[in-house]
Amino acid sequence: MFMFEKPHGMRDTLPGLYETKKRVRSTLIDVIGLWGYRFVETPTLEFYETVGVQSAILEQQLFKLLDQEGKTLVLRPDMTGPIARVAASKLLKQNHPIRVGYAANVFRAQEREGGRPAEFEQVGVELIGDGSASADAEVIALVVSALKNAGLTSFKISIGHIGIADALFMDVLGNEERAQVLRRFLYEKNYVGYREHAKSLNLSSIDKNRLLELLELRGGIETCGSAKAIIDCEQGKSAISQLEALWQTLGDYGCAEDVRLDLSMVSHMSYYTGILFEIYAENVGFPIGNGGRYDQLLGRFDHPAPATGFGIRIDRLLEALNAEDTQEKMDIVIFSTEQRVEAIQFAEEERRKGKKVVLQDLAGIENIDQMTKSFQNVTYFIGSRKEEQHG
Repeated sequence: MFMFEKPHGMRDTLPGLYETKKRVRSTLIDVIGLWGYRFVETPTLEFYETVGVQSAILEQQLFKLLDQEGKTLVLRPDMTGPIARVAASKLLKQNHPIRVGYAANVFRAQEREGGRPAEFEQVGVELIGDGSASADAEVIALVVSALKNAGLTSFKISIGHIGIADALFMDVLGNEERAQVLRRFLYEKNYVGYREHAKSLNLSSIDKNRLLELLELRGGIETCGSAKAIIDCEQGKSAISQLEALWQTLGDYGCAEDVRLDLSMVSHMSYYTGILFEIYAENVGFPIGNGGRYDQLLGRFDHPAPATGFGIRIDRLLEALNAEDTQEKMDIVIFSTEQRVEAIQFAEEERRKGKKVVLQDLAGIENIDQMTKSFQNVTYFIGSRKEEQHG
């Protein structure tokens, strides 16, 4: 019954797509490395009581299992938590900002009707130990550089601040429970529902308009000026000032054309504390990556430190690139028993030149024309003769 089935949300990667993914991944990794980030690997399995509990991923999306001692483990649902664990236990002894990169698969259980993968690959960075606007600008400028080098030309990075909506909601609504309702509408991008709910609240017309005007706070640096007209508390003012400093620094990086502000942005990731951003590309219905500042997460591992970073989803980036399966250029050497030694030697010589060569015994081929159709060059070592066929 399950001979050809896979667990829900899992996918196979066939050779052509594998090569395409490898090429795109390699490009991202190379750029990240050039910016001084050093790559790490963490275990696929983590303890639930450490990484699982600290993760911002919903409990029902965690893959859980028990080890032989009865301890609950999870398949890592993201990479930020595991890297925070590593940094707190080993890396922070360096006493200076740490730049870490990763390329890894993460696992999140999905509803059957959702149609989303339960396993996908992320490439990203974490900049730990630097709480400045320059650090936020660096990771955003880095993701711009990485995406462009991967061949993506049409994308935008929407930048917000977790403190904008929080400050406005608490000022107008007064408690977290009421604020969470509106926050949920924003996270789901349900702006119609947000407007209807805001209008239904028992508030003054001025406060209702402040809530509605939040949805209009999108665009360039002028958006910060508009925000100051509806947000008057210290938390909100501080968030706006951080965005202004970030915008100026991104201008110095030459990234102004690639970013925009969206001050209504919120996140389901509970550990974000400041700047946050999402990456959008044409013809992709979901963000292809996201990131932001999370200054409190390492404190949960007993080593408080500011941190910021991003993750790019490889599957969605491939969709944005409209990437086709890579057809590799390979040669094939077909041999009979009499010429096997010569064929092996020839194949090894070609491989030393950097060519990809398949070595195939004639006895194992049923249809030689069908077999050779997908190869660039064919060389025969059959009987007492060697014959090359190109193209």
